[in-house]
Amino acid sequence: MPTSAADLLSAAYSDADRTIDLRRRLHRHPEIGLHLPHTQELVLEAFAELPVEVTTGTSTSSVVGVLRGARPGPTYLLRGDMDALPVHEDTGLPFASEVPGAMHACGHDTHVAMLLGAARLLAERRDELAGQVVFMAQPGEEGFHGARYMLEEGLLDVVPEAPVSGAFALHSIANMASGTINVRPGPLMAAADQWRMTVHGRGGHASMPHTAADPIPVAAEIVLALQSMVTRRVDVFDPAVVTVAHIEAGSTNNVIPDSVLMEGTIRTLSAGRRADVVASVERVATHIAAAHGLEVDFVHEEGYPVTVNDAGVAACVLETAAVMLGEPASVPMRAPLMGAEDFSYVLQRVPGAMAFLGACPPGLEPGTAPGNHSNLVVFDEEPLPAGVALYALMALQALAA
Repeated sequence: MPTSAADLLSAAYSDADRTIDLRRRLHRHPEIGLHLPHTQELVLEAFAELPVEVTTGTSTSSVVGVLRGARPGPTYLLRGDMDALPVHEDTGLPFASEVPGAMHACGHDTHVAMLLGAARLLAERRDELAGQVVFMAQPGEEGFHGARYMLEEGLLDVVPEAPVSGAFALHSIANMASGTINVRPGPLMAAADQWRMTVHGRGGHASMPHTAADPIPVAAEIVLALQSMVTRRVDVFDPAVVTVAHIEAGSTNNVIPDSVLMEGTIRTLSAGRRADVVASVERVATHIAAAHGLEVDFVHEEGYPVTVNDAGVAACVLETAAVMLGEPASVPMRAPLMGAEDFSYVLQRVPGAMAFLGACPPGLEPGTAPGNHSNLVVFDEEPLPAGVALYALMALQALAA
């Protein structure tokens, strides 16, 4: 008899101690970027107890596990990202980071723990699987394009006879109601691009600006014009965010500098809007500078693409969450988040979805709790077994279908 949602949830809660223990071990020793030797070791240690074929990355410390079912069939991918952030932890938790300047401030430790918990549940139910489950333990999500490296190394073809045909990921969010599953079809998270520009003027004495070509007021004009560009030229139903986050110029109070450096980000929810806004930022800056007789060097760095959920998979997530956790826990999101995710690279290649697991700690309100990337963020561990069960059930259902 096939495993029911209730059976899976019960099994996940029975295994909660191991899930939470792994999460805390990861949390104490966060690592940043593409090379995470300690984290990789813990993941390999957990996989070693299971009937899983394991490979590791060559360009990163990624880990891929393949669980083969009792019968042939398709291949479904579950993803958990492993890397931390360059943030000094100030939570005071008994298992707080022991690495100065590094912290699991985005919940990736919870993702890995849930992924391994799901691997244990599915390994115990291999007889029910017609096909394979690929467990993607990914480094370098926080701006390092880790998923792209794994795809380039053949992630989707790790089972040559049955390439990956669908994918699912969970992401813990500390300021969403604990235990809820939040998802939407279509764009879930934004594309993220970075830009840098230098406004070139001519330096001089601050008492005689007419003998110089002051880049500072020109830079200030560009900042204001970029805000007007967004509100006047961007359709609110295909939105964009343009933020100037870093301005640097000058060295003292009586010298006009010869240049101003500015850096910022662009967030968009469609490929067309993305290209238009990048071009518009460069055009606005270049023409304002030209109006004052100055020049601008503009550099655009493309970040992650839009994270787009398949409508059918998103609907399946909501339905599965409702069956497993009850209707109130299944929350259709009204709007995307303007943060970015490199699971987007996977969803460009195969139909799938990412969902958010609410993990607001007891005693705090979602609207005011410290959020992901904060040095004070705390994730409620109570719903982690629900995430484990949801991972496992999404794979079971995909292979049964």
